[in-house]
Amino acid sequence: MVLFSICLIFPSLFVFVTGGKLPEPDVKIEVLHKPFMCYRKSKYGDMLLVHHEGYLESDGTPFFSSRKDGDTNPVWFTLGIREVLKGWDKGLKDMCAGERRKLTVPPSLGYGKEGKGKIPPGSTLIFDIELMEIRNGPRSHDSFREMDLNDDWKLCREEVKEYLRKEFEKHGYSPNDTNHEVMVDDIFKNEDEDNDGFISAREFTYQHDEL
Repeated sequence: MVLFSICLIFPSLFVFVTGGKLPEPDVKIEVLHKPFMCYRKSKYGDMLLVHHEGYLESDGTPFFSSRKDGDTNPVWFTLGIREVLKGWDKGLKDMCAGERRKLTVPPSLGYGKEGKGKIPPGSTLIFDIELMEIRNGPRSHDSFREMDLNDDWKLCREEVKEYLRKEFEKHGYSPNDTNHEVMVDDIFKNEDEDNDGFISAREFTYQHDEL
């Protein structure tokens, strides 16, 4: 499971990384249903439970349905760490439990030039995805100490950036990705509750329930 080790470290670090210098085509998002009350929106590092159906954009041929194929159960995954297609990591952020979205995923964010199984090479894909549940990802005190390079019991931007660089390099991605600054901004936006420019041990280990 790609970058699963990061899932055990820091949910807010589970952001989508392009790994390239050129901007990728974006995912087209269409909201099919949104609940009247939305108590929480999905963010990178959250564990999501979804039902989904996939179709080829070219002719509408279905290639998978979690409601009909396999054990017919919804599936769990962690958002933003490439456990799923890049298009899902991009297209399922800020989603409410009970919401349904239609994602149009270009080949570069799907199965690329190679294709997979019933999916021909270079295919644009359509997904109908219903988000059933959102849960927090795990954290640990030990992982905080690993990231806290100067042992001052708080994480600065450079420490988080260095952790990102090492982790993505370890798993075969570019250690100098230009999106790292964007990732750090997103992490501190979610985790630095008192806006002092640092993530304290308390802020790190506390399981947030952002609305």
